[in-house]
Amino acid sequence: MNLRPRRPEPPRVELTPLIDVVFLLLIFFMVSTTFDKHTRLEVDLPEVQTENPTEQEKDQIEITIDAEGHFYVNDRELVRHDVDTLKATLQKIADGRDDLPVIVTGDKGAPYQAAMSVMDAAGQLGLSRLSFVARPADNGPQ
Repeated sequence: MNLRPRRPEPPRVELTPLIDVVFLLLIFFMVSTTFDKHTRLEVDLPEVQTENPTEQEKDQIEITIDAEGHFYVNDRELVRHDVDTLKATLQKIADGRDDLPVIVTGDKGAPYQAAMSVMDAAGQLGLSRLSFVARPADNGPQ
């Protein structure tokens, strides 16, 4: 006869159901999460031979022209891509100031008419500080 008190077994944690629950939660969160992809407009800049860095000003208007000729003012796409809409947008942003610099970034495949439309709209509003952005040419072995 064994009269010694019996030691209780230490409690065991079953990991199999715990792993199942963790995987189910992982799958639930992966399916229910929306992946909001913020993309920037991809513009392939034309090349220039001279390197002339421009200083960033706080108050400026940035106009981007993509390869299809669509206008983006301060990283926001215009509803319509015509001169009147561009002119109205520039007028609203400039708010009567004609000393604001206008920085034009255009894709090298953008239609020439789109660049002319930007220059025309800026000129009609009296915005004379107009500059175009380009990337320096890759001067490899010649």
